[in-house]
Amino acid sequence: MAVIGVWSVKGGVGKSTLSVDMAWRSAVRSGHRTLLWDLDPQGGSSWLLGNDTPPPPRATSLFHRETRPDALITPTRWPGLSLLPADDSLRTLSITLARIGHRRRLAQLTARLTGDYPRIILDCPPVLNEISDQVIGAADLLIVPLPPSPLSSRALDFIRRELVRNHHRHPPILPVLSMYDSRRQLHRNVHLGLAAGWPVIPMASAIEQTAVRRMPIGAFAGWTEANYRLQKLWDAIEAKLRLRAAAD
Repeated sequence: MAVIGVWSVKGGVGKSTLSVDMAWRSAVRSGHRTLLWDLDPQGGSSWLLGNDTPPPPRATSLFHRETRPDALITPTRWPGLSLLPADDSLRTLSITLARIGHRRRLAQLTARLTGDYPRIILDCPPVLNEISDQVIGAADLLIVPLPPSPLSSRALDFIRRELVRNHHRHPPILPVLSMYDSRRQLHRNVHLGLAAGWPVIPMASAIEQTAVRRMPIGAFAGWTEANYRLQKLWDAIEAKLRLRAAAD
């Protein structure tokens, strides 16, 4: 059983696309019953998984103990993959969490769900506030997608300092170089420098097509380099989770 947070302080790095892809690989490729919990009020993960009808604004009520999480979970077209969709109430979630003052509430909710879902993927909005604190407190592993830019080093250092300063115990971080274009000198410099050894997700038309087709790349373009890279990332995640389980 494991909770995987997908979080970045930078927007526009393919976070929701990556969340959906990892959830799909968990369910379809690894055979885990998987829940994707969309905590981003923009609802990118929910939309990519085919959720067209805006759900009633009840997502934030889970943190008030007013609603059972399983009451809001919906199936997807993929066997073994379920969705806890985002809705407009998440726009005020950080205020709600600050008012509640319970930094382990999300951890309690995910712990309750892991009996039914051995893998839970959390799609976190690109923020540094009470929501990210909750994700850090709940996750067994944090996936941090960052673009091939010198600013990525600054962002990652900031994240690491924040974790050390505000979280006595925090999950391991797996930074991911996203939107990489090997034709660009700057991208190559970042890849060989500050991002050396990171998993790499290329900038590829097949990945862009996931938003057009509203399905993970492995479902329609399994022969592509991009799909190979994403599967390699998921294999690395599974290996890290096995090591963590063995250590526990």
